[in-house]
Amino acid sequence: MLHHVELNVSNLAEARAFWDVLLSDLGYTLYSEWEQGVSWIYGETYLVFVQTEERFLKDGYHRGHTGLNHLAFHVETRSDVDDWTERFRAQGVPILYEDRHPFAGGPNYYAVFAEGPDRMKVELVAKSE
Repeated sequence: MLHHVELNVSNLAEARAFWDVLLSDLGYTLYSEWEQGVSWIYGETYLVFVQTEERFLKDGYHRGHTGLNHLAFHVETRSDVDDWTERFRAQGVPILYEDRHPFAGGPNYYAVFAEGPDRMKVELVAKSE
């Protein structure tokens, strides 16, 4: 069982604004907050976002490098995927693989892939219908 995931972010305020809306809608609850970080919990698993130390900011993040590629979350229905796609677009959040959306993961895989703060990929995939 996964206990938690901690992610360093280049701009905590920007990350918090993005992730708070998404995670709250997915059923996560604000768990802890402090000057340099914030976390949300779902069940016994929590996600932590921490401000990257200044000395490490210059290297930046890229999902193609060794390390975390993306975070993927279940949503209940295809309609939920469609709703989030429109919400992301309205917020100016880039939709990835637009030419294959919503089947970028395959013909039986209905999902939206978006690019959040720090260009971190987030995926919302519908449970089988």
